[in-house]
Amino acid sequence: MIFRSSTSAITAAVIATMAVASAAQAAEGRYPDWKGAWTRWFPPGSVLEPNGGFTAGGQPSHDQTKPWGQGQEAPLTPEYEKVFEASLADQANGGEGNFFDHSVRCMPGGMPLMTVAFFPMEFVVTPETTYILIGGAEHYRRIFTDGRDWPKDLEPTYAGYSIGKWLDTDGSGRFDTLEVETLGPFKGPRAYDATGLPLHFDNESVFKERLYRDKADPNMLHDVITVYDHALTRPWTVDKRYVRDPNPRPDWDEAYCTENRSMVAVGNQSYFLSGDGVLMPVRKGQAPPDLRYFKPAGK
Repeated sequence: MIFRSSTSAITAAVIATMAVASAAQAAEGRYPDWKGAWTRWFPPGSVLEPNGGFTAGGQPSHDQTKPWGQGQEAPLTPEYEKVFEASLADQANGGEGNFFDHSVRCMPGGMPLMTVAFFPMEFVVTPETTYILIGGAEHYRRIFTDGRDWPKDLEPTYAGYSIGKWLDTDGSGRFDTLEVETLGPFKGPRAYDATGLPLHFDNESVFKERLYRDKADPNMLHDVITVYDHALTRPWTVDKRYVRDPNPRPDWDEAYCTENRSMVAVGNQSYFLSGDGVLMPVRKGQAPPDLRYFKPAGK
C-alpha cells in the first residue's frame, strides 16, 4: 500500500507539473515573435553621407522622416529654443553643445535618445518583462508587464522606469501591441539627437509608446512615441520605425563608446586626443586645461 500510495503521489505530481508547463507554453504562445536584429528605418531615397548622416532624413534623429536638429521642427518653448540655439552655436565653434556628456564623457543619452537604434536592437519578450537590448553607451530597457504598481521613491536613471501592457487589438487571441509608459525621475541633461535638441532640465519627462509590427510588412516594427516634457509647448508624437535584419543569425557587433575615443573631457571643456596621445584644442583660441596642481616641467 505504501508503494501504491507513493506511485500515486508521484503520478499526481508529474501530471500537475505537465499541466503547469502546458499552461505556461499556452500563455507564452500568446506573445508576438519579435526575434531578430532590428535596425533603424531610413526614408526612401536616403543617401549615406561621409559623416554618417543621410541626406533625406539627416543624422539619426527623433523623427526619422525629418532632418536632425532644427529640421525636426520640435515644438520647443521660447526658453528652450534659446537653449537649443546656444547648443548649435557652440557646436559651430567646435564644441559639443548640449551633447557634451553623451559624446565626450561617454554618458548614456537615456530616453528618448536610446530609441534611435544607433546599433541593431534585440527584443526579448517574456510574460513578466520585455527587454530591449541596445548596446553602445546605452543600458538595456526593461519594461515590466506583470501588472505591478508604480514604485515609490525611485532613484533617478537615464532610462526611467517603464510599465507596459500587452493588447490583442484584432481579437486573434494573440497579443500584437505593447503599450508602455515611462516615468522618471530622470538623470540629465538629455537630448533628442546629437545637435543637443534639449529636453527640460527638470528631468520630469513622461513617455508613452505603442509598439507593434506593421500589418503590411511584418519585418517593420513601429514605436509610436509621445513625449510630454516642460520644454515643449505641446506633446510631441512621432512614429519611429525599425526594420528586421533578414539574416536569421545576425552578427551582433560589440561596441563601446569608451573604445578608441578621440575626445577627452576636462572640467566642462572638450579636447581632441591626437594620434600621439597629446591634447589638442577643438576650437580657435581655446585655453589649455587648468594645470594648477602640476609643477612646471623642468627645462
